[in-house]
Amino acid sequence: MKRSTKIKTAIITFFLIITLVIVGRTMVGNHFKKKFSKRPPPGIIVKEVVYKSFSENIGSFGTAVSKRTESFRIKRDNLISELILKGYAKKGDLIVKLKDRNIIAPFDGVLGYRGITGDILGSDNSIIITLDDNSIIYSDLKIPENFATFIKKDLPIKVKFSGNKNKTYSGKVYAVSSRISAETRSLLTRVMIKNENSELIPGSLLEVVINYNVRDSLGIPDTSMMVEGDKTYVYKVSKENITNKTEINIGIRDGGFIEVISGLKEGDNIVAEGLKKVRPKGKIKPIKK
Repeated sequence: MKRSTKIKTAIITFFLIITLVIVGRTMVGNHFKKKFSKRPPPGIIVKEVVYKSFSENIGSFGTAVSKRTESFRIKRDNLISELILKGYAKKGDLIVKLKDRNIIAPFDGVLGYRGITGDILGSDNSIIITLDDNSIIYSDLKIPENFATFIKKDLPIKVKFSGNKNKTYSGKVYAVSSRISAETRSLLTRVMIKNENSELIPGSLLEVVINYNVRDSLGIPDTSMMVEGDKTYVYKVSKENITNKTEINIGIRDGGFIEVISGLKEGDNIVAEGLKKVRPKGKIKPIKK
């Protein structure tokens, strides 16, 4: 065989092999593309953008004070018998019978002892009985002056105290001082909490949060937000269940939700959870809780 013929044969064989490899890879690729394209879209939790109540807050601490309290001092030698107090007295109930008088409850309240001393009334021991109306608890707070323009009467508050850390009590701002203290640069504010079950105890330290600038704004779960640099994004879901990466402007965070200033409108559907499974322009199977 001539040398030129061998070269031509080798070249043709080489190109045939290359062609077969390309065709084979294309067929295999098409096979797997077809196979994987049959996979169902991932199930993703979506939420509808709705209006929610948002507010900013101020935290402070105060001491619990009864709505009304009264003390009675009794000389031991004025007692007819051993003093035994009921836990609770109604208005008009006999609290204690003395030799020279009877002590009647002037209002409904909880009975207790303030203390026993030997020097309050001369040399005789005396007993101090207290009657507290704890149906409403008040507390005075010192609010920093930079919040003075926001504090108004009847603003809602939330209250906690160490005696029951798992419960939050509701109340409101009862009164606001007309001037700022020059000594403390603060505004004296009194709050009021309904204490229906007498769970709040006078003298206890209260953790108070005052909500102000309350407003209705569009809200989304904080789990739906993506932050890239100084920009914030969400995946908005189209009617065809296609996800589109959308930039939004946000406000405050409140109770697990983010306030949306712009970029979304009421009724839009967004990816709420499972962001790692989502790709831009990808199709999903929406799951609504």
